[in-house]
Amino acid sequence: MAERSFAREVEKLRLGDGEEFAGEGILAITKALLQCGVGYVGGYQGAPISHLMDVLADAQDILGELGVHFEASASEATATAMLAASVHYPIRGAATFKSTVGTNVASDALANLASGGVTGGALLIVGEDYGEGSSIMQERSHAFAMKSQVWLLDPRPNLPSIVKAVEDGFELSEASNTPVMLEVRIRCCHVHGKFTAKDNKRPEMTVADALETPRRDTGRIVLPPASFLHEKEKVAKRWPAAVDFIKSRKINEFFGPDHGAIGIVMQGGMYNAVIRALQRLGLADAYGETDIPLYVLNAVYPLIDDEFLSFCEGKDAVLVVEEGQPNYIEQAFAAMLHKAGRGTRLVGKEYLPMAGEYTGQVMLDGLGAFLRAEAPLLLSAEIRAPNKQDHGEEIPDLSKVVPGRPPGFCVGCPERPIFAATKLVEQELGRHHIASDIGCHLFSIMPPFELGATTMGYGLGPASASAFNSPDAKRRSISFVGDGGFWHNGLTSSIGNAVFNKNDGVIVIVDNFYSAATGGQDILSSRADNRTKATKHPITKAVEGMGVKWLRHIDRTYDVGKMQATLKEALTTEESGPKVIVASSECMLNRQRREKPLVAKAINNGERIVKPKFGVDEDICTGDHACMRLSGCPSLSVKSLDDPLRDDPVASIDQNCVGCGNCGEVADAAVLCPSFYRADVVHNPSGWDRFLDRTRSRVIAFLQRRRERSRLVFADA
Repeated sequence: MAERSFAREVEKLRLGDGEEFAGEGILAITKALLQCGVGYVGGYQGAPISHLMDVLADAQDILGELGVHFEASASEATATAMLAASVHYPIRGAATFKSTVGTNVASDALANLASGGVTGGALLIVGEDYGEGSSIMQERSHAFAMKSQVWLLDPRPNLPSIVKAVEDGFELSEASNTPVMLEVRIRCCHVHGKFTAKDNKRPEMTVADALETPRRDTGRIVLPPASFLHEKEKVAKRWPAAVDFIKSRKINEFFGPDHGAIGIVMQGGMYNAVIRALQRLGLADAYGETDIPLYVLNAVYPLIDDEFLSFCEGKDAVLVVEEGQPNYIEQAFAAMLHKAGRGTRLVGKEYLPMAGEYTGQVMLDGLGAFLRAEAPLLLSAEIRAPNKQDHGEEIPDLSKVVPGRPPGFCVGCPERPIFAATKLVEQELGRHHIASDIGCHLFSIMPPFELGATTMGYGLGPASASAFNSPDAKRRSISFVGDGGFWHNGLTSSIGNAVFNKNDGVIVIVDNFYSAATGGQDILSSRADNRTKATKHPITKAVEGMGVKWLRHIDRTYDVGKMQATLKEALTTEESGPKVIVASSECMLNRQRREKPLVAKAINNGERIVKPKFGVDEDICTGDHACMRLSGCPSLSVKSLDDPLRDDPVASIDQNCVGCGNCGEVADAAVLCPSFYRADVVHNPSGWDRFLDRTRSRVIAFLQRRRERSRLVFADA
């Protein structure tokens, strides 16, 4: 199951010519693919593009009617390799994944695809995840486009421009026999709007048709001497064809007056932020009418010399708005001006940050500084003063007011007890080198656990600990990998590598039944039924198949004591070779999504439902908060008592508790105070339940009265 169902929204994909399509950017991309006659789509989930995969998964019936093949690929490399179907056949294909981590994974397939070139249109839709809100290393897709000679589109963030970019991308790919990369940023993916739909097209040739008439061209296979000829073809044929197409189709856009002393050049994805900043400076309106000439690069690679030089004609200064570093576009434009002998001053990073996301405030500050320096007469007097908001007040430094919010595990997460057990083992055996991996489990590096030294890539946690498996070592390393990373890359790169090299470390496979961090999509080991995918393939059997001899499976991670004992056994056993622990419990978020509607329906139907709730006995809690240092659950907090004899706040469980029981398990395993209790909330109680409740209440009341009488007797004495 995915994070949410798009079953209702996908019906919009059936809209025909002339009808109005309203929705999110990702849904618009899906509709554009179908309108363009795409023959097949593959991809791997990852923010901000995950929903594209989820939409396609929910649109299986529509895809089937059109003869479109869809695959949830094993990795980004798998998805890109799928585009090989467009090398010899005139079939339009698309692959989608998160960038740049996905582009890193796909780089080998991407380089080979770009070398041989394509016959049908090949489109790579990459979710550009750059900036402070990103979950990955700060890189851009631009370098990959330049390295492999793949054309890169960066559309303006509105639905008509996004849909047009998909159409242009396929046609540009076919016109130049080159794969095209379409980068859609976070705001582009999730922007809402409208566009006029067209009829969906059945592919002129489906993948099934291609199988009936196989084709091959030795000149398209990446093998010398053809591979050298490919490089010559890129420069002599494909590049000029791409430039001609971009110019003739006017993919790049010009806004504002034809002439002016200054101008602004920007990536297409920066357009909305630029217009908003100009609006706040009084130089544009909400509809995009601007007093400053703008050159919008919906195609950021290759760049068009003629267009840029023409734009610079008669201008004293031009600002390049290019998010991220290196400033590839600014460097290329500077070279164009130099070669042409033009005197226009080109600026960019002088006024805008060299790195980081160009948020609204960053853009306002940068454009304001540029205009104050290069064209102060365009600004009103009250806007010429820097560091002011629209109404002139000083901008507060929110970093000094709002506390940082580090990532952490969700309430009831089954991965939390794994790391609590690890902390308890280290308390007994000493600290170990711990290698982390990409996924929810990476949150263990943050307080309260503070475990993990490195993370080298999805599925590479155990591989990154390989160097520490020295035969002279007296202590074993510990490494973690999630079930998503395990199937993505870890089975061979981590488990197979450890077996082959006789590594002696401990590998913990965190199995929460889904690719949870990307939205809860099913994977090979998911335990749910999936009508289009094969699930229920045990991780343990795959690990055994790779040759692992020491293997333990814990099917309930909330058993902290068992988890602790198994880890200790793995770290102290005399047996050599990799020690693998598969720790399984369902992702609590997905479990709640699955169970809550069923429970609510059962309660409404009058069925008896028991829901566990946990609490803390305030009289027993010592207030040392050790339970929190081994749990970190957001529902486990503190509260102050009215008791004047107790100054320290005690532990308290709030209403967000989902009844996983981890807090009590941790307290028991760590031999902490026994202050946690469980209470079962019974909905639609039976007659027996009511009888037991009355009996318990009477017994408790009797005991309370007896204790009170004893206290009074003691006080009188």
